[in-house]
This record gives sequence, structure tokens and C-alpha cells, in this order.
Amino acid sequence: MSAANSKIYHSVFNISVLVAGIGFFIDAFDLFLFNVYRVPSLKDLGLSGDELTRMGEKLLSVQMAGMMVGGIVTGIIADKKGRVTVLFGSILLYSLANFANSFVHDVDTYAVIRFLAGVGLAGELGSGITLVSETMSVEKRGYGTILVATLGALGAVAAGLAGNFLPWRQAFLAAGIAGGIVLILRMKSFESSMFMETAIKKENRGSLILLFSSGKRALKYFACVLIGVPIWYSVGLLITLSPEIAKEHSITGLKLSTCFILFQAGISAGDLLSGILSQLFRSRKKILISFMTIGIVATAYHFIRISGSQSLNLTSFFMGLGCGYLSVFVTSTAEHFGTNLRVTVTATVTNFMRGAVVLLIPLHQGLEHFFNLSLTEGLAITGCIAWFLAMLSVIILPDTFGKPLAFVEE
Repeated sequence: MSAANSKIYHSVFNISVLVAGIGFFIDAFDLFLFNVYRVPSLKDLGLSGDELTRMGEKLLSVQMAGMMVGGIVTGIIADKKGRVTVLFGSILLYSLANFANSFVHDVDTYAVIRFLAGVGLAGELGSGITLVSETMSVEKRGYGTILVATLGALGAVAAGLAGNFLPWRQAFLAAGIAGGIVLILRMKSFESSMFMETAIKKENRGSLILLFSSGKRALKYFACVLIGVPIWYSVGLLITLSPEIAKEHSITGLKLSTCFILFQAGISAGDLLSGILSQLFRSRKKILISFMTIGIVATAYHFIRISGSQSLNLTSFFMGLGCGYLSVFVTSTAEHFGTNLRVTVTATVTNFMRGAVVLLIPLHQGLEHFFNLSLTEGLAITGCIAWFLAMLSVIILPDTFGKPLAFVEE
């Protein structure tokens, strides 16, 4: 193994953190482009009325399904072949998908491309966070993941801003070009020494059978997924469906891009603040509980304002702030599992919690149909379920702050 491969970084501003952070920036930018351009792109393809909502939710589900499939595939490959291998392949696939997306002229092709983009996006966050965690010192790795997560949140803000300035085809083209630039920058990345040592020992790497062979390990895995679900309930349903909610309650002057930008600005501030507080208080668990409490209160107030037909801008920001526990959540997930399963877990957890939208959409629709509820009422009940399970999961999991990562699952 070369000297470079055994290097442990003590500074947050190193090549692994910066490239992983820029990669997650592009990941989030691309992922949320569809949320921002859902209505204008589908209108341009000839859809209108209720068909806009139905096909929009269908395409969102297809993209998230691609991310769940991609999470499994990329996680296994990263634990078997290396973290950097997946980081190269993922960004190449979603860059090409975005180029293709700018030329679609029918919904079926749109769906296929969003699925492929989802597969490509799946490898970014899990592999990037794991590489940063394994190449930084125990004392500083939390700061490294803060920077990665914050840059990702800013990528989502950039997607919202793009919605105010670029037509949808040009925006997807820009995302493809940006991905190509990150691919070039990534050529300077190197593999972590922890993975290299595990590879030499021929451990059972990237095995789903091993992951679920222990009931305690499986429970820990599903708890990690549930912790992240409210983030995507908030942005994937409450924010994305803001135009439909506004119409239902006669809220005037609402702009989806504004709600989205404010929500992501809140997440950016929350990621930065929660990560720093986690380091200062030397605890992941306490900070997760604190920020999730903020998220629950902000979501409740959001629904109060909806029922009063009031502006949703302020509450969009505070919901984002409460959901800004992403950096601490992803870092904690990586710390819970051994080197031979770490990316398999982080890649699938981060993508399954994103892909939970695929289940949350039929859940709120089923509640509305079965109990004859409005869209807002169905979303409120769905939110109660998501937040309850997430808080319960945080409570039952141990704190991982300062946990050594040089161990394997057996």
C-alpha cells in the first residue's frame, strides 16, 4: 500500500472532503431539479390538470425506486471493490442521464431517464461520507461530514435558484456538465486505508446475508432508515406538493421555488449547526433528538398556518432547520457498522430513506381515499407516523460519538 493510501487527514479542508462535498452538491442539485421543474416540464410535455400531480408523483416514485436499487448495487460494490470505484461510476451515470434528460419529449422516456439518474445518484452520499470518515482522525471526522452535508444542502438551494432563472431543459444540461467537472476532480481521490486493510484480510464484504444474519444488526439498520424518513417526508411531500396544498386552502402568492429554497436554506443552517453542536457536546444522540424536536414543532406549526390559509415561507425555513440533522444522522449511521458493511449500509440507508417517498405517497393517498380525507389531512397523519417512528428509533440506538471505525462485522 502506498504512503498516500495510509494517510489520515487532520484538516477538514482536504481533497477527500472537498471532492465528496462537491459531489454531494451536484447530487442534491440534480435530485431536486425534478422537484423544482416537475410542473413546468410536464406542462411542456403536454400534461395538465390532475394528470400533472399524478404523473409527477409517478416520476418521483420511479426516480426514488432507482435510488433504492442503486443504493443496494453501489453499496455492495463499494464494500467489495472500493469506495472510489463507486464514486467514479455513480457520477458518470447520473451525468449522462442528465444530458439525456434535457432532450426528452415524452413521459415514458422521462421516467426511464429519471430511474437511471436515481441509480447513479445512489452512490454519492454513502460512499462519500464513508470515505471521509475513514480517512480523517476520530476527533475531526465529524467536521468533515458537516462540510460534505452542508455542501449537499447548498446544492439543493442552487436547484431552487435555478428554477427562477433557467428553463428546465437547460437546467438538466447544466447538471450534466457539472457532473463531468466533478468526475475530473475526482481523479485525485484515493482509497481509504481501512478499506485496503479489510480487502487484504478478505473479510465478508458487502454481504446482505451478513447484514441481516443478526437480529440486533438488522434492527439497528432499520432504525437508521427510519431516522431519515421525516427529512424526505418534509421535502418530498410537504414542500413538493405545496402548490396543491395552497390550492386546497386558497393560499395565494405561493411559489414552490421560494418554499423549496427556504427549506433547503434551513437544512444548510441546520446541518452546519447540528454538526458543530455534536462535536462540542460530544454526542450524536442528544443533537439528533434536539433537532428532530424542532422539526416536529415546525411541522405542526406549518399545518396550523395551512389551515389558516397563511403564507408557508417562514415555516418552510424552520421545517428545514429541524430536518438539518442530516450530517449527524449520516455520520452516526456510518459509525454504527463495520468496515466490511459500512458503504452497503450508508448507501442503502440514505437511499431507502429518500426512497421512502415511494411508500409515503400511496400511504397518504390510501388514507385520503379510505377515510375520505383531504390532501392536507392525509399528509398530516402520514407525518405523525413518520416522526413518531423516527424519534423512537433515535431513542433505542446507542450514541456513537468517538467510536473507533477500524472494526468489521462478523
